[in-house]
Amino acid sequence: MTIMLIARHGNNFDPGQTAVRVGIRTNLPLSASGRQQAINLGNYLKRYKIHPAAVFTSELIRTKETAEIALATAGLNVTPLERTIFNEIDYGPDEGKTYEQIIARIGERALHDWESMALTPPGWHVDVDQIIDNWRQFANEIIAKYPNNQSVLVFTSNGVARFAPYLTHNFFGFSQTHKIKLATGAIGCLEYINDKWEIDYWNEQPK
Repeated sequence: MTIMLIARHGNNFDPGQTAVRVGIRTNLPLSASGRQQAINLGNYLKRYKIHPAAVFTSELIRTKETAEIALATAGLNVTPLERTIFNEIDYGPDEGKTYEQIIARIGERALHDWESMALTPPGWHVDVDQIIDNWRQFANEIIAKYPNNQSVLVFTSNGVARFAPYLTHNFFGFSQTHKIKLATGAIGCLEYINDKWEIDYWNEQPK
C-alpha cells in the first residue's frame, strides 16, 4: 500500500479582511489564521503519528509556509520538494476579485458547478486533462518509490487538489458523497490498495 496525503494551504486573509480569489498569479503569504491552520496540521500529523517519506509543495509561498510550519510543529525533519504541477490554477479575469464580483461576472450556477463537479467557469485558464494526467503520473511515481505502507504528503491549493480523486476512476461517485473542495488547512487521504486508489477520508479539518 502507498498512502497519499493532500493538504491545502492555510488562509491568506483573516476575519475582517476582504477575501479575494487567489490563483497562480497572486503569491501571497499566510495570514495569522493561516499560520494557525498550519500549526493545526502539524499537530494532526503528530497526533496520528504520520511520518511521510517525502513531502511536496507548489512553488507558491502559501504552500511552502504551510509545509514549513506544519513539519516543524510535528517535529518532522523532511525537506519539501517543489513541484510546478501543484501550483494553483489561473482564475483569469476573476483573479483578485471578491465573491460578489465573480458572481456578477459568471453567475451563481457556474460557481456552483465548479464547487460541486469541478466544471471550469468561462474565462478561467484551466487544462483539466493536464491536471488529471499530472496526478496520475505523480501517483505512478510514488507507487514505485514508496511502497510497503509508506506515505507522501502534498501541500497544494484548492483548484488543483479537487482533481486528485480522479485517481479512483469514479470522480462522479466521489462528488456525490463528498465536497470536492478542500477547505483551507484541511487534509485528505488516498490509499493505493489492491492495484487501485481509494479515498480514505477527505476535507478533514484539524483543530
